[in-house]
Amino acid sequence: MQTLFTLAQLADPQVAESERILRTCVHCGFCTATCPTYVLDGDELDSPRGRIYLIKDMLEYDRRPGPEVVKHIDRCLSCLACMTTCPSGVHYMHLVDHARQRIEATYVRPWRDRWLRALLARVLPDDARLRGALRAARLARPLAGLFAAVGLKPLAAMLRLAPRGSLPPAAAPSGRRVVAAEGVRKGRVALMAGCVSPVIRPSINTAATAVLTRHGIEVVLADGEGCCGSLVHHMGREQDALAAARANIDAWTGEIAAGGLDAILITASGCGTTVKDYGFMLRGDSAYAAKAARISALAADISEYLAGLELNPVDESGGLIVAYHSACSLQHGQKIARQPKDLLCKMGFVVKDVPEGHLCCGSAGTYNILQPDIARRLRDRKVGNIEKLAPDAIATGNIGCITQIAAGTAIPVVHTVELIDWATGGRKPEALLGS
Repeated sequence: MQTLFTLAQLADPQVAESERILRTCVHCGFCTATCPTYVLDGDELDSPRGRIYLIKDMLEYDRRPGPEVVKHIDRCLSCLACMTTCPSGVHYMHLVDHARQRIEATYVRPWRDRWLRALLARVLPDDARLRGALRAARLARPLAGLFAAVGLKPLAAMLRLAPRGSLPPAAAPSGRRVVAAEGVRKGRVALMAGCVSPVIRPSINTAATAVLTRHGIEVVLADGEGCCGSLVHHMGREQDALAAARANIDAWTGEIAAGGLDAILITASGCGTTVKDYGFMLRGDSAYAAKAARISALAADISEYLAGLELNPVDESGGLIVAYHSACSLQHGQKIARQPKDLLCKMGFVVKDVPEGHLCCGSAGTYNILQPDIARRLRDRKVGNIEKLAPDAIATGNIGCITQIAAGTAIPVVHTVELIDWATGGRKPEALLGS
Protein backbone atom coordinates (compact mmCIF):
# COMPACT_ATOMS: atom_id res chain seq x y z
CA MET A 1 0.00 0.00 0.00
CA GLN A 2 1.41 3.39 -0.99
CA THR A 3 1.65 5.98 1.78
CA LEU A 4 2.29 9.74 1.78
CA PHE A 5 3.49 10.48 5.30
CA THR A 6 5.79 13.45 5.72
CA LEU A 7 9.26 13.23 7.27
CA ALA A 8 7.95 15.22 10.22
CA GLN A 9 5.18 12.67 10.79
CA LEU A 10 7.61 9.75 10.50
CA ALA A 11 9.73 11.26 13.25
CA ASP A 12 7.05 9.92 15.62
CA PRO A 13 8.02 6.26 16.29
CA GLN A 14 4.38 5.18 16.47
CA VAL A 15 3.55 6.77 13.14
CA ALA A 16 6.67 5.25 11.60
CA GLU A 17 5.66 1.78 12.81
CA SER A 18 2.11 2.20 11.51
CA GLU A 19 3.44 3.40 8.16
CA ARG A 20 5.59 0.27 7.92
CA ILE A 21 2.55 -1.91 8.65
CA LEU A 22 0.40 -0.05 6.11
CA ARG A 23 3.02 -0.54 3.40
CA THR A 24 2.88 -4.30 4.01
CA CYS A 25 -0.80 -4.51 2.99
CA VAL A 26 -1.42 -5.48 -0.66
CA HIS A 27 -5.25 -5.06 -0.65
CA CYS A 28 -5.76 -8.79 -1.36
CA GLY A 29 -8.89 -9.08 0.81
CA PHE A 30 -8.10 -12.54 2.19
CA CYS A 31 -8.74 -11.06 5.64
CA THR A 32 -12.40 -10.41 4.88
CA ALA A 33 -13.22 -14.12 4.83
CA THR A 34 -12.18 -14.60 8.46
CA CYS A 35 -13.23 -11.27 9.99
CA PRO A 36 -16.25 -11.89 12.27
CA THR A 37 -17.88 -8.50 11.71
CA TYR A 38 -17.51 -8.74 7.93
CA VAL A 39 -18.84 -12.31 7.95
CA LEU A 40 -21.92 -11.13 9.85
CA ASP A 41 -22.90 -8.16 7.71
CA GLY A 42 -20.60 -7.90 4.69
CA ASP A 43 -19.75 -4.24 5.30
CA GLU A 44 -16.33 -3.46 3.79
CA LEU A 45 -15.67 -0.84 6.46
CA ASP A 46 -16.20 -3.54 9.08
CA SER A 47 -13.45 -5.65 7.56
CA PRO A 48 -9.71 -5.38 8.33
CA ARG A 49 -9.04 -4.03 4.84
CA GLY A 50 -11.71 -1.36 5.25
CA ARG A 51 -10.47 -0.40 8.69
CA ILE A 52 -6.90 -0.19 7.38
CA TYR A 53 -8.03 2.42 4.84
CA LEU A 54 -9.81 4.38 7.57
CA ILE A 55 -6.75 4.26 9.82
CA LYS A 56 -4.43 5.25 6.96
CA ASP A 57 -6.58 8.27 6.15
CA MET A 58 -6.78 9.31 9.80
CA LEU A 59 -3.03 9.04 10.41
CA GLU A 60 -1.70 10.16 7.06
CA TYR A 61 -3.74 13.36 6.87
CA ASP A 62 -3.65 13.86 10.63
CA ARG A 63 -7.44 14.00 10.66
CA ARG A 64 -9.48 14.19 13.80
CA PRO A 65 -11.64 11.02 13.65
CA GLY A 66 -15.37 11.48 13.19
CA PRO A 67 -18.22 9.31 14.50
CA GLU A 68 -18.27 7.07 11.42
CA VAL A 69 -14.56 6.22 11.66
CA VAL A 70 -14.84 5.63 15.40
CA LYS A 71 -17.86 3.36 14.90
CA HIS A 72 -16.01 1.00 12.58
CA ILE A 73 -12.81 0.92 14.65
CA ASP A 74 -14.87 0.29 17.79
CA ARG A 75 -16.57 -2.64 16.07
CA CYS A 76 -13.22 -4.41 15.62
CA LEU A 77 -12.93 -7.27 18.13
CA SER A 78 -9.12 -7.40 17.93
CA CYS A 79 -9.61 -11.14 17.44
CA LEU A 80 -6.62 -11.06 15.04
CA ALA A 81 -8.05 -13.72 12.73
CA CYS A 82 -6.97 -11.41 9.93
CA MET A 83 -3.34 -11.80 11.00
CA THR A 84 -3.60 -15.59 10.78
CA THR A 85 -5.09 -15.31 7.30
CA CYS A 86 -2.92 -12.51 5.88
CA PRO A 87 -0.34 -13.80 3.33
CA SER A 88 1.64 -10.55 3.57
CA GLY A 89 2.19 -10.52 7.31
CA VAL A 90 0.33 -7.29 8.07
CA HIS A 91 0.65 -6.68 11.83
CA TYR A 92 -2.91 -5.44 12.20
CA MET A 93 -2.81 -5.67 16.01
CA HIS A 94 -0.27 -2.88 16.41
CA LEU A 95 -2.01 -0.78 13.76
CA VAL A 96 -5.46 -0.90 15.34
CA ASP A 97 -3.95 -0.34 18.80
CA HIS A 98 -2.37 2.89 17.49
CA ALA A 99 -5.70 3.93 15.97
CA ARG A 100 -7.46 3.43 19.28
CA GLN A 101 -4.88 5.53 21.09
CA ARG A 102 -5.36 8.31 18.52
CA ILE A 103 -9.15 8.12 18.92
CA GLU A 104 -8.89 8.23 22.71
CA ALA A 105 -6.64 11.30 22.51
CA THR A 106 -8.53 13.30 19.87
CA TYR A 107 -12.18 12.21 19.75
CA VAL A 108 -14.78 13.39 22.25
CA ARG A 109 -17.26 10.57 22.78
CA PRO A 110 -20.83 11.14 23.97
CA TRP A 111 -20.91 11.52 27.75
CA ARG A 112 -22.63 8.17 28.22
CA ASP A 113 -19.84 6.35 26.37
CA ARG A 114 -17.17 8.23 28.31
CA TRP A 115 -18.82 7.33 31.60
CA LEU A 116 -19.16 3.64 30.71
CA ARG A 117 -15.57 3.31 29.52
CA ALA A 118 -14.26 5.06 32.60
CA LEU A 119 -16.35 2.74 34.78
CA LEU A 120 -15.01 -0.38 33.07
CA ALA A 121 -11.43 0.87 33.27
CA ARG A 122 -11.83 1.54 36.99
CA VAL A 123 -13.79 -1.56 38.03
CA LEU A 124 -12.63 -4.54 35.97
CA PRO A 125 -8.90 -4.48 36.83
CA ASP A 126 -9.58 -4.17 40.57
CA ASP A 127 -10.67 -7.33 42.41
CA ALA A 128 -12.51 -5.59 45.24
CA ARG A 129 -14.40 -3.22 42.96
CA LEU A 130 -15.26 -6.02 40.55
CA ARG A 131 -16.57 -8.22 43.35
CA GLY A 132 -18.77 -5.39 44.61
CA ALA A 133 -20.02 -4.63 41.10
CA LEU A 134 -20.94 -8.27 40.48
CA ARG A 135 -22.87 -8.48 43.74
CA ALA A 136 -24.82 -5.38 42.74
CA ALA A 137 -25.40 -6.85 39.28
CA ARG A 138 -27.05 -9.94 40.78
CA LEU A 139 -29.59 -7.73 42.53
CA ALA A 140 -30.18 -5.56 39.46
CA ARG A 141 -30.40 -8.41 36.92
CA PRO A 142 -34.24 -8.21 36.70
CA LEU A 143 -33.81 -4.67 35.35
CA ALA A 144 -31.73 -5.79 32.36
CA GLY A 145 -34.73 -5.79 30.02
CA LEU A 146 -35.72 -2.30 31.11
CA PHE A 147 -32.20 -0.95 30.56
CA ALA A 148 -32.15 -2.47 27.06
CA ALA A 149 -35.56 -1.01 26.23
CA VAL A 150 -34.49 2.55 27.11
CA GLY A 151 -31.28 2.34 25.07
CA LEU A 152 -28.86 1.34 27.82
CA LYS A 153 -27.84 -1.92 26.14
CA PRO A 154 -24.28 -1.97 27.55
CA LEU A 155 -25.64 -1.87 31.10
CA ALA A 156 -28.11 -4.62 30.24
CA ALA A 157 -25.24 -6.68 28.83
CA MET A 158 -23.23 -6.20 32.02
CA LEU A 159 -26.11 -7.50 34.13
CA ARG A 160 -26.68 -10.52 31.89
CA LEU A 161 -22.99 -11.47 31.89
CA ALA A 162 -22.69 -11.42 35.68
CA PRO A 163 -22.59 -14.92 37.26
CA ARG A 164 -26.03 -16.05 38.41
CA GLY A 165 -24.92 -17.91 41.51
CA SER A 166 -22.94 -16.74 44.50
CA LEU A 167 -19.40 -15.61 43.88
CA PRO A 168 -16.59 -17.84 45.14
CA PRO A 169 -15.10 -16.72 48.46
CA ALA A 170 -12.60 -13.90 48.22
CA ALA A 171 -8.98 -15.01 47.98
CA ALA A 172 -6.49 -14.35 50.74
CA PRO A 173 -4.97 -10.86 50.79
CA SER A 174 -2.58 -10.31 47.92
CA GLY A 175 1.11 -10.76 48.57
CA ARG A 176 4.01 -12.92 47.61
CA ARG A 177 3.35 -16.62 47.91
CA VAL A 178 5.42 -19.66 47.01
CA VAL A 179 3.86 -23.10 46.48
CA ALA A 180 6.49 -25.81 46.74
CA ALA A 181 6.87 -28.53 44.15
CA GLU A 182 5.94 -32.07 45.12
CA GLY A 183 9.01 -34.31 45.17
CA VAL A 184 12.15 -33.21 43.37
CA ARG A 185 11.87 -29.67 42.02
CA LYS A 186 12.20 -29.68 38.24
CA GLY A 187 11.42 -26.02 37.56
CA ARG A 188 10.30 -22.68 38.96
CA VAL A 189 7.63 -20.46 37.42
CA ALA A 190 5.61 -17.38 38.24
CA LEU A 191 1.86 -17.73 37.79
CA MET A 192 -0.03 -14.57 36.86
CA ALA A 193 -3.08 -14.25 39.09
CA GLY A 194 -4.75 -11.67 36.85
CA CYS A 195 -7.74 -9.57 37.80
CA VAL A 196 -11.02 -11.14 36.60
CA SER A 197 -10.30 -14.87 37.07
CA PRO A 198 -9.63 -14.68 40.83
CA VAL A 199 -13.08 -13.13 41.31
CA ILE A 200 -15.22 -15.10 38.88
CA ARG A 201 -13.41 -18.45 38.76
CA PRO A 202 -10.43 -18.80 41.12
CA SER A 203 -10.52 -22.56 40.46
CA ILE A 204 -8.60 -21.91 37.22
CA ASN A 205 -5.44 -20.70 38.93
CA THR A 206 -5.92 -23.25 41.69
CA ALA A 207 -5.98 -26.02 39.08
CA ALA A 208 -2.94 -24.58 37.31
CA THR A 209 -0.99 -24.47 40.56
CA ALA A 210 -2.02 -28.02 41.47
CA VAL A 211 -1.04 -29.59 38.17
CA LEU A 212 2.28 -27.74 38.11
CA THR A 213 3.33 -28.61 41.66
CA ARG A 214 2.14 -32.19 41.18
CA HIS A 215 4.67 -32.50 38.37
CA GLY A 216 7.62 -30.96 40.20
CA ILE A 217 7.25 -27.27 39.35
CA GLU A 218 7.53 -24.65 42.10
CA VAL A 219 4.95 -21.87 41.65
CA VAL A 220 5.48 -18.26 42.71
CA LEU A 221 2.80 -15.58 42.93
CA ALA A 222 4.74 -12.34 42.81
CA ASP A 223 4.02 -9.43 45.13
CA GLY A 224 2.83 -6.36 43.24
CA GLU A 225 1.60 -8.21 40.15
CA GLY A 226 -1.88 -7.25 38.94
CA CYS A 227 -3.93 -6.59 35.82
CA CYS A 228 -1.94 -7.07 32.61
CA GLY A 229 -3.32 -3.82 31.17
CA SER A 230 -5.10 -5.33 28.17
CA LEU A 231 -8.58 -4.11 29.13
CA VAL A 232 -7.53 -0.46 29.11
CA HIS A 233 -5.04 -0.99 26.28
CA HIS A 234 -7.85 -2.02 23.92
CA MET A 235 -9.83 1.05 24.92
CA GLY A 236 -6.94 3.27 23.85
CA ARG A 237 -6.04 4.27 27.41
CA GLU A 238 -2.36 3.68 26.78
CA GLN A 239 -0.86 5.40 29.83
CA ASP A 240 -3.01 3.24 32.11
CA ALA A 241 -1.94 0.14 30.17
CA LEU A 242 1.76 1.02 30.38
CA ALA A 243 1.49 1.70 34.11
CA ALA A 244 0.02 -1.79 34.61
CA ALA A 245 2.75 -3.31 32.43
CA ARG A 246 5.53 -1.58 34.40
CA ALA A 247 4.09 -2.76 37.73
CA ASN A 248 4.06 -6.37 36.52
CA ILE A 249 7.53 -6.10 35.03
CA ASP A 250 8.87 -4.80 38.35
CA ALA A 251 7.17 -7.63 40.25
CA TRP A 252 8.47 -10.39 37.99
CA THR A 253 11.93 -8.86 37.61
CA GLY A 254 12.20 -8.99 41.39
CA GLU A 255 11.36 -12.70 41.35
CA ILE A 256 13.93 -13.34 38.62
CA ALA A 257 16.56 -11.67 40.79
CA ALA A 258 15.43 -13.51 43.94
CA GLY A 259 15.35 -17.07 42.66
CA GLY A 260 15.16 -17.17 38.90
CA LEU A 261 12.17 -18.07 36.72
CA ASP A 262 11.87 -20.61 33.94
CA ALA A 263 8.65 -19.01 32.72
CA ILE A 264 5.85 -16.61 33.56
CA LEU A 265 2.63 -18.58 33.08
CA ILE A 266 -0.73 -17.07 32.22
CA THR A 267 -4.09 -18.84 32.29
CA ALA A 268 -6.08 -16.09 30.51
CA SER A 269 -4.98 -16.07 26.89
CA GLY A 270 -6.11 -12.47 26.40
CA CYS A 271 -3.66 -11.44 29.11
CA GLY A 272 -0.98 -13.66 27.62
CA THR A 273 -1.15 -11.93 24.25
CA THR A 274 -0.61 -8.57 25.94
CA VAL A 275 2.20 -9.69 28.25
CA LYS A 276 4.00 -11.21 25.27
CA ASP A 277 3.74 -7.76 23.66
CA TYR A 278 5.23 -5.82 26.60
CA GLY A 279 8.55 -5.64 24.77
CA PHE A 280 6.91 -3.81 21.89
CA MET A 281 4.70 -1.63 24.07
CA LEU A 282 7.67 -0.35 26.09
CA ARG A 283 10.28 -0.35 23.32
CA GLY A 284 10.73 3.41 23.62
CA ASP A 285 11.10 3.48 27.41
CA SER A 286 14.84 3.47 28.16
CA ALA A 287 14.23 2.40 31.77
CA TYR A 288 11.97 -0.54 30.88
CA ALA A 289 12.67 -1.62 27.27
CA ALA A 290 15.20 -4.35 28.11
CA LYS A 291 13.27 -5.60 31.15
CA ALA A 292 10.01 -5.65 29.16
CA ALA A 293 11.62 -7.68 26.37
CA ARG A 294 12.92 -10.17 28.93
CA ILE A 295 9.51 -10.57 30.54
CA SER A 296 7.82 -11.04 27.15
CA ALA A 297 10.33 -13.74 26.27
CA LEU A 298 9.52 -15.61 29.51
CA ALA A 299 5.73 -15.33 29.13
CA ALA A 300 3.88 -18.50 28.14
CA ASP A 301 0.32 -19.75 28.11
CA ILE A 302 -0.30 -22.50 30.66
CA SER A 303 -1.05 -25.02 27.88
CA GLU A 304 2.12 -24.02 26.04
CA TYR A 305 4.20 -24.81 29.12
CA LEU A 306 2.37 -27.99 30.10
CA ALA A 307 2.90 -29.35 26.59
CA GLY A 308 6.60 -29.53 27.43
CA LEU A 309 6.11 -31.54 30.63
CA GLU A 310 5.66 -35.27 30.98
CA LEU A 311 2.21 -35.36 32.54
CA ASN A 312 0.85 -38.40 34.38
CA PRO A 313 -2.86 -39.00 33.65
CA VAL A 314 -4.78 -41.21 36.08
CA ASP A 315 -7.66 -42.03 33.69
CA GLU A 316 -10.54 -40.40 35.54
CA SER A 317 -12.03 -38.58 32.56
CA GLY A 318 -14.21 -41.49 31.52
CA GLY A 319 -13.99 -40.59 27.83
CA LEU A 320 -15.70 -37.25 28.37
CA ILE A 321 -16.58 -35.62 25.04
CA VAL A 322 -15.11 -32.12 24.99
CA ALA A 323 -15.74 -29.41 22.40
CA TYR A 324 -12.58 -27.33 22.33
CA HIS A 325 -13.15 -23.62 21.69
CA SER A 326 -9.86 -22.06 20.63
CA ALA A 327 -9.79 -18.53 22.07
CA CYS A 328 -8.85 -15.93 19.46
CA SER A 329 -6.10 -14.51 21.64
CA LEU A 330 -4.58 -18.01 21.82
CA GLN A 331 -4.91 -19.26 18.25
CA HIS A 332 -4.50 -15.93 16.44
CA GLY A 333 -2.71 -13.73 18.99
CA GLN A 334 -0.20 -16.31 20.25
CA LYS A 335 -0.35 -18.86 17.42
CA ILE A 336 -1.09 -21.69 19.87
CA ALA A 337 -3.61 -24.04 18.31
CA ARG A 338 -2.55 -27.67 18.65
CA GLN A 339 -1.09 -27.86 22.16
CA PRO A 340 -4.34 -27.56 24.19
CA LYS A 341 -6.13 -30.14 22.04
CA ASP A 342 -3.17 -32.51 22.09
CA LEU A 343 -2.97 -32.24 25.88
CA LEU A 344 -6.66 -33.00 26.30
CA CYS A 345 -6.40 -36.02 24.00
CA LYS A 346 -3.41 -37.35 25.93
CA MET A 347 -5.42 -36.97 29.14
CA GLY A 348 -8.11 -39.30 27.77
CA PHE A 349 -10.74 -36.81 26.66
CA VAL A 350 -12.53 -37.16 23.33
CA VAL A 351 -11.85 -33.78 21.73
CA LYS A 352 -14.01 -32.31 18.99
CA ASP A 353 -13.17 -29.26 16.89
CA VAL A 354 -15.87 -26.60 16.76
CA PRO A 355 -17.10 -25.69 13.24
CA GLU A 356 -16.03 -22.15 12.28
CA GLY A 357 -13.49 -22.39 15.04
CA HIS A 358 -11.58 -19.40 13.65
CA LEU A 359 -14.48 -17.03 14.39
CA CYS A 360 -14.67 -15.10 17.66
CA CYS A 361 -17.29 -15.90 20.32
CA GLY A 362 -17.87 -12.18 20.85
CA SER A 363 -16.18 -11.79 24.23
CA ALA A 364 -13.04 -9.82 23.29
CA GLY A 365 -12.34 -8.15 26.62
CA THR A 366 -14.99 -5.46 27.11
CA TYR A 367 -16.45 -5.91 23.62
CA ASN A 368 -19.47 -7.90 24.79
CA ILE A 369 -20.39 -4.90 26.95
CA LEU A 370 -19.51 -2.07 24.57
CA GLN A 371 -20.89 -3.80 21.45
CA PRO A 372 -23.58 -6.07 22.90
CA ASP A 373 -25.64 -6.66 19.74
CA ILE A 374 -22.73 -7.91 17.63
CA ALA A 375 -21.34 -9.86 20.57
CA ARG A 376 -24.67 -11.62 21.12
CA ARG A 377 -24.93 -12.60 17.46
CA LEU A 378 -21.41 -14.01 17.51
CA ARG A 379 -22.08 -15.85 20.76
CA ASP A 380 -25.27 -17.42 19.42
CA ARG A 381 -23.45 -18.48 16.25
CA LYS A 382 -20.64 -20.00 18.31
CA VAL A 383 -23.01 -21.78 20.69
CA GLY A 384 -25.03 -23.12 17.76
CA ASN A 385 -21.90 -24.65 16.24
CA ILE A 386 -20.86 -26.13 19.58
CA GLU A 387 -24.26 -27.64 20.38
CA LYS A 388 -24.27 -29.49 17.04
CA LEU A 389 -21.42 -31.59 18.48
CA ALA A 390 -23.48 -32.58 21.56
CA PRO A 391 -20.44 -32.47 23.88
CA ASP A 392 -20.40 -33.22 27.58
CA ALA A 393 -18.36 -30.08 28.20
CA ILE A 394 -16.77 -27.12 26.47
CA ALA A 395 -13.11 -26.32 27.11
CA THR A 396 -11.30 -23.08 26.39
CA GLY A 397 -8.28 -21.15 27.63
CA ASN A 398 -9.68 -17.71 28.38
CA ILE A 399 -11.93 -16.47 31.19
CA GLY A 400 -13.65 -14.02 28.84
CA CYS A 401 -14.68 -16.82 26.49
CA ILE A 402 -15.86 -18.94 29.41
CA THR A 403 -18.12 -16.14 30.65
CA GLN A 404 -19.41 -15.29 27.17
CA ILE A 405 -20.22 -18.82 26.04
CA ALA A 406 -21.66 -19.90 29.39
CA ALA A 407 -24.20 -17.08 29.10
CA GLY A 408 -25.65 -18.75 26.01
CA THR A 409 -25.71 -22.48 26.73
CA ALA A 410 -26.45 -25.01 29.47
CA ILE A 411 -23.40 -27.11 28.51
CA PRO A 412 -20.71 -26.78 31.21
CA VAL A 413 -17.81 -24.53 30.19
CA VAL A 414 -14.43 -25.14 31.83
CA HIS A 415 -10.86 -24.01 31.44
CA THR A 416 -8.53 -26.44 29.71
CA VAL A 417 -6.23 -26.57 32.74
CA GLU A 418 -9.13 -27.57 35.00
CA LEU A 419 -9.61 -30.70 32.89
CA ILE A 420 -5.87 -31.42 32.86
CA ASP A 421 -5.69 -31.08 36.63
CA TRP A 422 -8.62 -33.47 37.06
CA ALA A 423 -7.12 -35.99 34.65
CA THR A 424 -3.81 -36.00 36.53
CA GLY A 425 -5.29 -36.61 39.96
CA GLY A 426 -6.84 -33.29 40.91
CA ARG A 427 -10.40 -32.28 41.69
CA LYS A 428 -13.18 -32.64 39.19
CA PRO A 429 -14.12 -29.18 37.84
CA GLU A 430 -17.02 -27.72 39.79
CA ALA A 431 -18.92 -26.99 36.56
CA LEU A 432 -18.95 -30.75 35.86
CA LEU A 433 -20.14 -31.91 39.26
CA GLY A 434 -23.36 -33.84 38.85
CA SER A 435 -22.79 -34.36 35.13
